[in-house]
Amino acid sequence: MKVLLINGSSNKNGCTFRALTEIVNVLSKENIETEIIQLGSNPVRDCIGCRGCAQNGNKCVFNDDIVNEIIEKAKTCDGFVFGSPVYYAHPSGRILSVLDRVFYAGGKFLAYKPGAAVVSARRAGTTASIDVINKYFTINNMPIVSSQYWNMVHGTKAEDVEKDLEGMHVMRTIAKNMAWLLKSIKQNAHPEPESKPLTNFIR
Repeated sequence: MKVLLINGSSNKNGCTFRALTEIVNVLSKENIETEIIQLGSNPVRDCIGCRGCAQNGNKCVFNDDIVNEIIEKAKTCDGFVFGSPVYYAHPSGRILSVLDRVFYAGGKFLAYKPGAAVVSARRAGTTASIDVINKYFTINNMPIVSSQYWNMVHGTKAEDVEKDLEGMHVMRTIAKNMAWLLKSIKQNAHPEPESKPLTNFIR
């Protein structure tokens, strides 16, 4: 089994990365393979709703950033963790642009696989940011990996996060719950989705 983790921060070794590595450490002990993808600071396109991905083998028509690489990796992954710093009480615009396109083009490769949202902040805006990321899971038949508290850590640098003892405990609990869900799902086939009717409010 493999879990793909995405660091939605431009700061490669900052607070979000430290939170993700705590999850990785526990998953490794559970014999679950992991990979962290760093979105970095290169430009990322927004989804333009062209629907070209439907005729492009579930790949985004824009092939000049990291999105299609993530879609390809999602095919062979069993679980996902999306991490982001908190900017103005929401996740980074970078990770939202990536997730919009990954889910629009390649959502079927993530469906029925557990997902966890993890955020880092100096102080506030965390629960609103978690809610935004969780919505990607809830429209795509994905079990949400929870903890015994909100999936967040606090600090302005990685060393601060390590001092957030409760936050680090939350990260370890997320990892344990992810491992438990993956092993449980492996024993049971997911339900077959019913064909979805599209209903517009204005006709």
